Amino acid sequence: MAPILNKKPIAAPSYPEASVGPIQATATVVIHPGSMFLRIGRASDTIPHTIPHVIARRRKTVGAVVYEDPILIPTVDVDPEAQKVMEETRVSVTRVLSSCLTSEGQHRHPVSSEKIQEYNRVVKPKILAGSCDLHWTKVDINQEFMIGEEVLYLNPSEKFNVHWPIRRGRFNLHPGAGGTLTSVLSDLEVIWGNCIQQYLDIPLKDLKHYGAVLVVPDVYDRQHVKETVNLLLNRLCFSRCFIHLESVCATFGAGLSYACVVDVGDQKTVVSCVEDGISHGETRLCMEYGGSDVTQLFHFLLKKCGFPWKDCNPSRRTDSLLLQELKENLCHINLDIFGIQERAFQIKQPELPLLQYKIKVGDDCLVAPLGYFHPELFALTGTKKVCTLQRSRGDPEDPHDEDYLLLTQRRGAKDMTDGGQAELGTQNEDSQLGSSLLDDEMDTNETAPSVTLQETERELQCDQLLGVDQAIIQSIDRCDSDDLKRKMFSCILVVGGGLLFSGVETWLYNRLSMQIPILYRGEQLDIITQPKDMDPRITSWKGAAIMSCLDTAQELWIRQGEWQRFGVRMLRERAPFTW
Repeated sequence: MAPILNKKPIAAPSYPEASVGPIQATATVVIHPGSMFLRIGRASDTIPHTIPHVIARRRKTVGAVVYEDPILIPTVDVDPEAQKVMEETRVSVTRVLSSCLTSEGQHRHPVSSEKIQEYNRVVKPKILAGSCDLHWTKVDINQEFMIGEEVLYLNPSEKFNVHWPIRRGRFNLHPGAGGTLTSVLSDLEVIWGNCIQQYLDIPLKDLKHYGAVLVVPDVYDRQHVKETVNLLLNRLCFSRCFIHLESVCATFGAGLSYACVVDVGDQKTVVSCVEDGISHGETRLCMEYGGSDVTQLFHFLLKKCGFPWKDCNPSRRTDSLLLQELKENLCHINLDIFGIQERAFQIKQPELPLLQYKIKVGDDCLVAPLGYFHPELFALTGTKKVCTLQRSRGDPEDPHDEDYLLLTQRRGAKDMTDGGQAELGTQNEDSQLGSSLLDDEMDTNETAPSVTLQETERELQCDQLLGVDQAIIQSIDRCDSDDLKRKMFSCILVVGGGLLFSGVETWLYNRLSMQIPILYRGEQLDIITQPKDMDPRITSWKGAAIMSCLDTAQELWIRQGEWQRFGVRMLRERAPFTW
């Protein structure tokens, strides 16, 4: 084998500096894609446009594969052991609620589920006067696709496949129709492009004069981020692109310099510790549950209490929307509301009479959102896991990825060994002994990177599904200093739309107060659920809009020409977080 001692090291490519110039907020499009909604708008807008992140494509031929992603995460057949755990957890949570006190010190009396069932099982719907204000979406005979709100009320008899390109915060890749990476990117291109034209009134041909800001998940897939940036710069043809993490954008939107950010979405919950615009990678935890799981759990609990709407089918789009509305109107974590409550709701279905039901509910309205703290209750939506940021698995387009660094580390060790052996070869009696010692050293250096890698992987593994409070404790515990942990415990920022329940801040405060290590209990625990009286669902979008216009962010923009020349290497060079 030829020696590599005299081989010249690979020189790092020279990237051009980002051009310095004022960034116009009106010429900047901020995109925050989610599993349920796409939030998009100009950086100069007060609030973004919020559009269901869905597309329906016409089936091309007769007999083509029929495919439809449901709005809600579908339920699964729960095995007997999981059913037992779910029921034990439900009973335990109900008992805890019965033992709690109201804000005035009153005892919350236990609710009789038998009485609720007796009432609900005999309830009949009341037909209201007037017609339902919902109608099926009108479809043009030549229309190839539709996006957003129109898809939600698309008649099931129409020959369209329905795709939600993002599920659980990641690309919705699956073996069915439209489940390839190419198909998902094509769906995103159509959805984003049409939203830019329809809601922002920007012709696609003019995007060469605009910059794009992309908000990405804290626990991201590098391949997916790379393909999305490529979509923005090479397919939609924005002139430049700026990306940042959801948690960091949330702190900017809330006006905080540091916080433990809890981002609860429709299908995922992410916890991350942020300080001075930096999200600490080792603190990022992503749990695969969100608002959609709460909706399915609430429907499950309502059925146990004799839910009178017997024809409800969560796999139907209109029924899913009504269940979500029920969750938003009935669920809460307000301990001052107790006993049997009577509520009314309406069933709105296109081309059908408007119906109204009266039902009685009890503490099940609290148990469903408390699934965030007892994730065993989410077993009915399938097996879940805690995801953490994994190391790069290597990218052929990125010559300086982690695989390259490990390789050069080994090569550097071997170069030192070969050089030492050549020098010792000029000596006499110590040559054999020196060679033997250096061989041992070479073996040690060769194996060291692998050991380090295994330790890193082992550290990132997390097999237990965590509740929100447990995830916060573990995320902060992963901070590398006591001072940083103390700061994180003093400021918990809750954003996203999945935890918008009355009383959640009080419940979260009480749960965390009992679990915070004694060393940090002297600090004030501040839980922020509505920063600056802002809708927490748009906090990250707002922060990205603010950040993109800062002078300090100008050097982080990736220009279209730079991307076309250097590709993913620009993300390692310009991304404001460790790529």
